[in-house]
Amino acid sequence: MASLGFKDGIIREIKRLGSRRMYIFGMVMVPLFVAVFFMSLLHEGLPDEVPTGVVDMDHSAMSRTITRSLNALQVIDISQDIESYDEALVQIRNGSIFGFFVIPENFERDALAGNKPTLEYYSNMTYFVPGTLAFKGFKTVAVATAGGVVKQTLQSLGIPGEQIAGLVQPVVIDEFPLNNPWLSYSAYLCPSFTMCTFVLMIMLMTAFSITMEIKNGTSVQWLATSGNRMSVALLSKLFPQTVIYSAVGLFLVWLLFCVEHVPMNGSMGWMICATILTVIASQAFGTIIACIVPNPRLSLTICALFGILSFSFTGFSFPVQSMYGFLGVFSWLAPIRYWFLIYINEGLNGVDLYYSRYYFAALLVFPLLAMLLMRRLGKACLNPVYVP
Repeated sequence: MASLGFKDGIIREIKRLGSRRMYIFGMVMVPLFVAVFFMSLLHEGLPDEVPTGVVDMDHSAMSRTITRSLNALQVIDISQDIESYDEALVQIRNGSIFGFFVIPENFERDALAGNKPTLEYYSNMTYFVPGTLAFKGFKTVAVATAGGVVKQTLQSLGIPGEQIAGLVQPVVIDEFPLNNPWLSYSAYLCPSFTMCTFVLMIMLMTAFSITMEIKNGTSVQWLATSGNRMSVALLSKLFPQTVIYSAVGLFLVWLLFCVEHVPMNGSMGWMICATILTVIASQAFGTIIACIVPNPRLSLTICALFGILSFSFTGFSFPVQSMYGFLGVFSWLAPIRYWFLIYINEGLNGVDLYYSRYYFAALLVFPLLAMLLMRRLGKACLNPVYVP
């Protein structure tokens, strides 16, 4: 009887999924659209040619050399030759540039005379990525210019070139970026934003499909189709969705690692396993919210709020270790957090499965918690009461 109820429940759920285009839109179209959007946006990996300006109030040979050095950087594009500081601020506010470099009057004369002139640079950190890149480029040129002035001053004092090199740069630093030597933003942003949106839609659609049974008063029929067993009813409802989500998730993995060529230094098999477990854990999370708050409006609000905040407190944009303690706790409640940690270990670092074992185990905890709350959901389904 249980197998018959499970089969009837699956047939019923497939009909429900096909009866409303919103299901296909939320389960398939939105995740694919977000994936294509971010992959096309970040296809180049690292943004370059950030529009910036130079306020050259010296107009000397040295100031022109600084301007050429700035324009030679890949991340900076000197799109504005600005006459004054006030004009540069106007350009910043208009969004025409994301930063500007200020060369003061008499810079060359003061530098050669040893009067310690000041180079100033400003970047608009409201736009974090272009502002950071502009700051990095400005700092690189400012440090190089300072070193060049010191070198020229020491040469004028008759100090040999070998000694000057040791004084100007006593320690030579060689950088070797591990696992992402291209410094590609796509390796971090595409997987995080794509999969976080995917998990958000899973939680929303799962909570929606369950609570709408209660709202529409069809929950009694739903249970009757599955032999009045909440476990069978819930499994038969979620199984067709799991198949669809798993197919979409595997397609996203293919897009990320085979089309976008996001680094995969570990096992693709374990990443596929992690994706399927993340789908099940996300469904379980939506089920848990539906069990606690069997109301579509409230459950969708909680899932949406938690899912949107997951972009921030799961460690994508800010390290969890640096968060306030009460905020860091929330990161461990999000299924996408564990997928991201597994991706870091398997995709970027290529370490052994041993180091990700707890993350896989954490994904299995969500379905277990959902099972503990099924009795509460069963009572709500037997007595459907909708409170607007």
